[in-house]
Amino acid sequence: MKIATTIEEVRQEVREWKRQGLTVGLVPTMGALHEGHASLVERAYRDCNRVVASVFVNPTQFAADEDLESYPRDFEEDCRILQRKGCHLVFHPSVSEMYPEGFATYVELTSDMTKQLCGKTRPGHFKGVCTVVSKLFNIVTPDKAYFGEKDAQQLAVIRRMVFDMAMDVKIVGCPTVREADGLAKSSRNDYLNDDERKAACVLYRALQAALEYIGDGPHAVAVSAPGTSAGPCTEASNVLPLIRNIIAEEPLAEIDYIEIVDGETLQPVEIIKAGDLIAIAIYIGKTRLIDNVRV
Repeated sequence: MKIATTIEEVRQEVREWKRQGLTVGLVPTMGALHEGHASLVERAYRDCNRVVASVFVNPTQFAADEDLESYPRDFEEDCRILQRKGCHLVFHPSVSEMYPEGFATYVELTSDMTKQLCGKTRPGHFKGVCTVVSKLFNIVTPDKAYFGEKDAQQLAVIRRMVFDMAMDVKIVGCPTVREADGLAKSSRNDYLNDDERKAACVLYRALQAALEYIGDGPHAVAVSAPGTSAGPCTEASNVLPLIRNIIAEEPLAEIDYIEIVDGETLQPVEIIKAGDLIAIAIYIGKTRLIDNVRV
């Protein structure tokens, strides 16, 4: 596995791979890798001849009051994980390599997609995400790029950007990887103390309760066809209070948002259908956690 710190190093390596007719998969990350990231690399390794992973904490997607400086970083451990999972090239640029002096070009969706869910309380976040992802696509020119479904809004926004800009890359969404108790793997889980870690399970518990309520049983939602009603209880106005009440029972949890939205447009829905997204963001102490399930 090679480590590149400059754009030109990456381009030279990828040009040689493509000269040989090899396919390239990209896994963009901000480091602090866990099993969720590892599953993306494993999928890319199965799909493609060569795998590139970027490890770059992108400052343009953090607001001034967010955790850029304290965001967990452990590049040596990241490299050990990536090498075990079959990564061929790690792109680990400096901020100045990605955003040189005078940088003034950004990529931004102007639709309401970025104003929903996390976009309501993180203005500018998806502008930073789209800018760095589009730049990585230009640098690596991958055939496929891999993103986790846990960050469902990010995945939807990137798919929209790729479609609108006719980017020649296939976006592959990969299932959320969870702990044994259901908590979604996240770099921010490292911020939680023991009590907070136990409290964080309320996220998954609330989502599963909502699915069961919608489908009148844990397996009923699986039989619904896209565009059809999901089960006997399809009104969002009935499901949202159920979720809110479950989270309210956890004293360490503070709700940021609870939404049921269309799986592609991210617009709120009144009548729930297969493919819609139940999305939650909460604070456990000072740590903001997100999770979602599809109906």
